[in-house]
Amino acid sequence: MNEEQEFIYDDEDAVKYIQNYLPQELKGKFSDDDINYLIDLIYEFYESKGCFGNDDEETIIEIDEDELIQYVIKNAQKDGVGKFNAEEISFIVQGELDYCESINLFE
Repeated sequence: MNEEQEFIYDDEDAVKYIQNYLPQELKGKFSDDDINYLIDLIYEFYESKGCFGNDDEETIIEIDEDELIQYVIKNAQKDGVGKFNAEEISFIVQGELDYCESINLFE
């Protein structure tokens, strides 16, 4: 992607992408609002780890996926959104990462 092109992270497209990414047994378990909320938690976690606002492109920030999943589960339960297990949240996280790759967010 050249500098003149801008990536566009579209929340609605991300939710649709993740809904399609989910395995058959999880389709219908998460509403679009649930997925939006879970995406927000994922990005809260990233922000807490210093992933944003860092102008140094040489710095590599490692994200522990298990820690991320536990963060999402804990906060979703605390906020009364639902009780989810690690496998379910893992599909949401992977779907979100796959969506980001599909729009070349990481390049």
